[in-house]
Amino acid sequence: MAPICLPAPNTRGGGVSRIEVFECDGRLCGTIVWLREPLDENGAEKRDRNNEDESLRGRPILGLPVIEGFVAEREGSWADGRIYNPEDGKTYQATMRLVDANTLQVRGYVLLPIFGTTRTWTRYVPAP
Repeated sequence: MAPICLPAPNTRGGGVSRIEVFECDGRLCGTIVWLREPLDENGAEKRDRNNEDESLRGRPILGLPVIEGFVAEREGSWADGRIYNPEDGKTYQATMRLVDANTLQVRGYVLLPIFGTTRTWTRYVPAP
């Protein structure tokens, strides 16, 4: 699967990061493969500094696993996965649904999906 472009809040196009989604042990996983701003305010590579686990705060954001464990429910739909958000350092239960060939809806939640938020991710297509 081509990298997914995560939209920047309150902006159009381009996204703030790209996640490559791939199969791992029969499940879907994903890692961050690109950041619009890969460096922090000091010019150093961004790190996972908001992680709730202090021992993981030194991990680089590029290459960070953020999607794991998704099991196919039916064609174009996955459940029982987890999404890690490096912006707040928390991991959420999640479901994913392919809307079309280029659009993925991701619902992250705590406890029950009704207590969650749905985001739309768009496939990154490089310019020719």
